[in-house]
Amino acid sequence: MSRILCAFALASTGLLTGCYVATVDMGKPASATVHRQDFAPCWVFGLVPPPTVNGASLCPGGVSKVETQHSFLNYIVSAITFGIYTPIQITVTCAEAGSTSLLDSGDEMTIPAGATDEAVTAQFVRAAQRAVSTGEPVYVRFER
Repeated sequence: MSRILCAFALASTGLLTGCYVATVDMGKPASATVHRQDFAPCWVFGLVPPPTVNGASLCPGGVSKVETQHSFLNYIVSAITFGIYTPIQITVTCAEAGSTSLLDSGDEMTIPAGATDEAVTAQFVRAAQRAVSTGEPVYVRFER
């Protein structure tokens, strides 16, 4: 009886494992151009990540969305290698040419290099007040 229970618990654990997905949306309208890498190499349960995807070279008009996920087949490969090789699937969706992101539409304020804590706090207060009064985002940049 305990073998049946153990087999049921193992099968349930495998079947209830979902496909992990992380999506980063850049706020730009998507085009039909999609670049997909089904087996981006990760190692040791993902502790060693895959190489960086160069979105600028893949999408000259900018990136609309990046999605990473562990598909069912990726989980099978990971199980076969005991987690030493843990591939992931990376999908990069290019943006439409000439589109602007939500980040491009907001106001911007700059904090000079070497600013005091009080100056930084005051600039963030002004940025928050401007965001509330205009209803638009305000971005604060730190100069180097």
